[in-house]
Amino acid sequence: MNLLSFMASGELLFISFITVFIVLLPLLALISVVKNKFEGNDKIVWLLIILFLPFLGSILYFFIGRNKRIIH
Repeated sequence: MNLLSFMASGELLFISFITVFIVLLPLLALISVVKNKFEGNDKIVWLLIILFLPFLGSILYFFIGRNKRIIH
């Protein structure tokens, strides 16, 4: 038997959504950090946080780090 045959389509959709969310969130955070300017070494610090703690680091960046950007 196949693993997919045991899953209902709703479960598969939910797992797919969670997987995309876990991959997409850090990717969006990395793009945002790279495209924006920060004071001092803040950009490097945020990049390292997101790379070493992808999901948690991304959430922290979107709640804390985006407010630290230099806006022109």
